[in-house]
Order: sequence, then structure tokens, then C-alpha cells
Amino acid sequence: MTKSDSLKDMKIILYYTGNILVGVALLNIIPLLTALIERDAASAADFTLSLGATLTLGAALSLLGNNGERVGWKHEMVTVALSWIVAMVAAALPHWLSGHFGSYLDCVFDVMSGFTTTGLTLVQDLDHVSDSLNMWRHLITFVGGQGIVVLALALFADGGGGYGFYVGEGKDERLFPSVLHTAKAIWRISLLYLVLGTLAMWIVCISIGLDAGRGFLHALWIFMSSWSTGGFAPMSQNMLYYHSRLFELVTFIFFIIGSFNFALHAAVLKGERKELLRNLETMSFGTTMSLLSFFTAWGLVRLHVYPNLVALIGKGFYQLASAHTTTGLMTIYPQQFATEWGDTALLAVIIAMMFGGSACSTAGGFKGLRVGILFKALVQDTRRLLGPSKSIVIQKYHYHGERTLGEQQVRSAALVVLMYMGIFAMGTLAGCMAGYPFLLSVFESASATGNVGLTVGLSSPSMPAFLKIVYIFNMWAGRLEFMAILVSAGFVASLFRGGRHARV
Repeated sequence: MTKSDSLKDMKIILYYTGNILVGVALLNIIPLLTALIERDAASAADFTLSLGATLTLGAALSLLGNNGERVGWKHEMVTVALSWIVAMVAAALPHWLSGHFGSYLDCVFDVMSGFTTTGLTLVQDLDHVSDSLNMWRHLITFVGGQGIVVLALALFADGGGGYGFYVGEGKDERLFPSVLHTAKAIWRISLLYLVLGTLAMWIVCISIGLDAGRGFLHALWIFMSSWSTGGFAPMSQNMLYYHSRLFELVTFIFFIIGSFNFALHAAVLKGERKELLRNLETMSFGTTMSLLSFFTAWGLVRLHVYPNLVALIGKGFYQLASAHTTTGLMTIYPQQFATEWGDTALLAVIIAMMFGGSACSTAGGFKGLRVGILFKALVQDTRRLLGPSKSIVIQKYHYHGERTLGEQQVRSAALVVLMYMGIFAMGTLAGCMAGYPFLLSVFESASATGNVGLTVGLSSPSMPAFLKIVYIFNMWAGRLEFMAILVSAGFVASLFRGGRHARV
């Protein structure tokens, strides 16, 4: 790569990164309006400053860049990886100005946790955070679930190209041939659920005693967190604050459907309800959820953790489902995981966090599609070994239509799972190096890597800075599913090679 080529590439990347940052900047308008409505002058000033600074940075990057050149897959992938980092740093400004965080590193940790729909938080005195900051925290979680680049595509794309942007954010299922139409369809689906879900949650909030105003805000925030499988909550007690089985049931419904593939939502909305029963991902999710529920119940019953079936379902099953959908909402305290649940139930939750939800959804983890593909590959190889030596074994599966299992699909699924396991192991090792017990380090690393948000209490402002950085990386890499990061690493390496060649 020549110096001239490198400069052209960087200008293209900067232009699109700037556009994405402009989209992130405009999101500040919503918490700004919240502050103005509530006459919270301090918060209004924070978000005005954040809006201006982020908008200025985005516009500057766009002006430094160039959209006249042909955009390639490499540019799109690097733009995705870079824009998530830049957006994280910029979106942390309101957090820092609020005074509820001990350092800017804690702020960017929280923002990356929000954008990746993880839900781990380092906020201090959450119960007294302003409504505008809570709006911001839940808004970035909601937007992050759909994808900040998908948002920019819906706002700014002209209809051409863009598939690399889409894949770079960990999505690969197009609802329409056009990526632009797919991005807009994802947002139409999400906004439809936002209206209906907030209304349903609002009714529940009023029924449990919250006044109409507070009830609306809590309904909106908890729906955003449930649908985006995000895990943030406006109160430090998380779901325990509401003291309502009905409230927990409604959130359970929303985070289950929020973990499903957007293409599956589109199919169901079109009346193709049979897809729910035939789809490989829903079958994979149902199977793994059933098996892990058995082991969770066995572990909890053996230790007599909960006195009856109602408590077992409300505590044990809810936490497991929250883990498997990578939501992270909790109906127990973090310390109860560490001190009461025991190894068997805790291990089942760890496995659930790593498996995760569906591909092309708001959920994280390996994804049900990959788990299903690897299981089908195991069945195929077993049939091949048991059959005649020259027999050809064809393995079919249903995923928005009948498909034939191919070697490339198996290889891709296995590589992503291996990379997940690699950064998961890194996070576990980092936790142990920080002095935390092994099983608790495994749990917290699985939560960060799988973008879950359940915690045994390790994620706190007091944990070492290097561990915060490791978890930020794991959340980022797990959310983008590695492709954009690997391409970016190759791009940076080529820049250094090009620089050395130019000097020679």
C-alpha cells in the first residue's frame, strides 16, 4: 500500500465515521429535551455541551474525509470498528459532567456497556441520577441494540452499498436486498415495539403504584432495556425495586422476543408464524434453554436456595432466561450469585451467557444460529462415519427457508466461537490476575464477552483499571463479532508496512 493509497483510505474512513458521529450527536437532543421539560438547568447544560462537542467532532471528521472515492469492504469494516470507539469516547461526556463517575475510564466503560447492550455499570449513586442522564443511558442501549451504524445508514445512506457496514456490526441477515431498506425496516420494527411495549409497561407501572409521570419514564426505560437485551435499570436494585411479579413477567416477555432475529420478527409480522417453530435458532434456543433450566433447577433445589416453585421460577428461571437472552436484568442481588447459587447453577448461567440469543438481533453471545449449525455439523459427521465410506451425507436445516449445510458455514461458525472463547479466556485470566476467585472471574468475563450484564459484584468502580480496559475490549469485540476488528487490525498493519516501504 502506497502513502497516497493510505491517505485516500483514511479520508474515506474519516468521512463515514464523521457521519456516524453526527447521528450519535443528534441523540443528545432527547435527554436535552428531558432536562428542559423538567427544568433541570445543570443537565440541560451538560447535554448542550455534549451535543455541540460531538456534532463539531463529527462534522470535522466528515470535512477532513472524502466521499468521492469508491467505498470498499475494507473501508466499511474499519469505519465500524473506529466509529464505535470514537462514539464511546464522545458519548461519555454527559456521564463525566454528571459527577456520578469516578473517572473518565468509568464513563467510557458505562457507555461501551450501553452501546453493546451489556448492562454492566460503574455509575455511583444510581438512585439519584438525573432523569436526563437515565434517559441517555437507556437511549444508547436501545440504539446500540439496533446498531449505531444501522442508525446512520437509516438516516444518511443514499441507497447504494453499505453491506460491509451492516456485517461489521455483527448482523448478516438482510430483510431486503437493499441494506438501506433493511436498516430502515429494523428501525420500523423496533419503533413499533417501542410504542406498544412502553404502553404495556406504563399500564403495569401505574398498576403497581407509580404515578403517571414516573411510571411513563420507568416504562420507557425498562422497555428499552428489555427489548434491546441491555440490562440497564434506573434504580440500583434493578428489578427488585418494583416488587412485582407482573412487572418481571412483562419484562421477561419483551427480552425473550427482543433476543429473536429481526428477520424472524419481520416474518411473524407478515403472518408467517410457522417460522417460529421451524427456525433453527428458535429450536436451538428452546433446546439449550430447556437443558440449562434443568441443571439450574437441580443445582438450586439441591442446595435448598428457594423455598418453593414460585420462588424458583421467579429467581432461578428469570436469571437464566436473562442470561441466555443476554439481557442482564436481575431479580436477585449480585452477591447472591456468589454466595447462594452454588457451582452447578452458576455454571449453567455462565454457559447460557456464552450461548446468547439470535443472530441479527439485539442479543450477544455465540448466537443460536452458530450453536445450531455446529450441532447439525456434528450430526452430519456422525452420519458420515456410520454410513458407507463413499456415501454423501447432505444435512438440511430451516433458517428463513430450507438451506443446505456447507463447509464454509461450519468453518465460519466455529471460528467465531473460537474467537469468543479466546477473549473470554483472556477476560477470565485478567480477573484472576486482579485477585478475584476463579469461578467469579469466569462469570464476569462471560457476562462482558457475551454482552449480558449479569454480575457477581466484580464490575465496580473499585476494580483495577486494567480489568476495566479488558472488559471494554471484550464488550466491543463480542458485540462486533470480530470481523470488523480483524479487518481493522490488518488495515493498521498495512499502514505500517506502507510507511516502512515509503521510507525505503
